[in-house]
Amino acid sequence: MSYILRRITLSRLLLLCATIVIAGAGASAAALAITSGPVPPKKPLAEAIHDALAAPPVQGISANVTFVNHLIEGSTLQSGSGVGAGSGGDPLLEGASGRVWISGRQARLELQSESGATQILFNGSMLTLYDAAKGTLYRWQLPSSTSSEQVGQGRTDGIPTIRQINEAISKLMGAVNISGASPTDVAGQPAYSVRISPKRDGGLLGGVETAFDAEHGLPLRLSIYAKGQSAPVLELTATEVSFGPISQSTFTVNPPPSVKVTEVKPVGSGGTRARGGLKADVTGVQAVAAALPFTLQAPQSLAGMARREVRLVEFDGHDAAMVSYGEGLGGIIVIEAQSKRGGARESASPESSALPLPSVSVGGAKGHLLTTALGSILRFQSAGVEHILAGSVSAEVIEAAARGL
Repeated sequence: MSYILRRITLSRLLLLCATIVIAGAGASAAALAITSGPVPPKKPLAEAIHDALAAPPVQGISANVTFVNHLIEGSTLQSGSGVGAGSGGDPLLEGASGRVWISGRQARLELQSESGATQILFNGSMLTLYDAAKGTLYRWQLPSSTSSEQVGQGRTDGIPTIRQINEAISKLMGAVNISGASPTDVAGQPAYSVRISPKRDGGLLGGVETAFDAEHGLPLRLSIYAKGQSAPVLELTATEVSFGPISQSTFTVNPPPSVKVTEVKPVGSGGTRARGGLKADVTGVQAVAAALPFTLQAPQSLAGMARREVRLVEFDGHDAAMVSYGEGLGGIIVIEAQSKRGGARESASPESSALPLPSVSVGGAKGHLLTTALGSILRFQSAGVEHILAGSVSAEVIEAAARGL
């Protein structure tokens, strides 16, 4: 994760965030109806979900897609680096057309641009980002709990009853608002549309809207909305959808030997210490501070948010602290790690400066701030310690938190 924040371009960083959201939603190919199609009958949400799950599974789905990204519109990128001509035709920032394939828990999204294709692949256990134009490939091995489910063409367990689905919906309703199942047609397929929005502590997230195929239970639309905005900030749409078997080779990528491969280890994958042959989490201010080679700050509150948890994590191959403040998506995560030799100058590579971020002053230290419609990330170094703050909050909130360190 540290390598991403140090070396990856802004577009790659945004892609990673968007990819995690898409993968968590089932690596869905969002689809938008261009022509009218059949509309399913009106049903309660639990019944619509049950009937879709109980339908005979399909071997695969493929679709032509168009990706639209309004995530950083209005963000304060430095002059000459905004989305458009300055970004050099990057499909992840300017939008692009392409194709998506889904089979079981495997998915591949390919976006085309004049400079080459950008691909995202998910095989049930690993997330891969390949940028042919820049000759870079990132691989992220997901936690075992994420990849434990069988990857295949069919279902591996029983279909929940309508009562069980209703009980699950009722539990979710304690934290989020869930609309009913609205009959619609998506890319010529009968579908049900559902919108989910946080009830509290949602930060800048307004909601997520998805549509699933009424006949096969497959996701057909995914739109992500920022708070207070009526149009989605991220949307992947399809104009044509087809069903049928997909070759296993579709979900592999074979880059040339010259491609630079980076193995991404997410923050939080470490954070354990061997004790008598066993591993135990290292949490709490005192325990984490004792394990670090630098002085841990972790104040009791930041930007009016109370400290919630302090945990030792592995960050760029070294011990670091991850401190959380506030509740839900509206909270802030702070990473405190020992600065590498060279400090902020390491981030001034040609790749990372392709879209330079605006500078901000944090207690006299120079920082770099990325603001989007869904959140903010701020990075700065002070007294030999690197700080990275991230949250679904405004730039003003993230800056106030940084100045409290």
